[in-house]
Amino acid sequence: MATNNCAREPIADHEQKRLALGYLQDAWTEAGHDGVDGDCLAQTALFLALAELISTYGEEPAARYAENLSARIRNGEFSVEISRQ
Repeated sequence: MATNNCAREPIADHEQKRLALGYLQDAWTEAGHDGVDGDCLAQTALFLALAELISTYGEEPAARYAENLSARIRNGEFSVEISRQ
């Protein structure tokens, strides 16, 4: 039985973000079809995202990141049309 020893090429940051967004949109759509409320999904996604940031960078850097979110929200950075299937 042959094994594949080819190492994967690193994926560019912008491509990783595009792929991640697609995966999350698919999961969001599936959860909605299963009856999970959008607000519940949003709160859970924020919890998981912040937990990952804390796990990766620590509490203080994650807190500094979160402090900047209100200004970014007010600037419209997250005001995008989300496709709802």
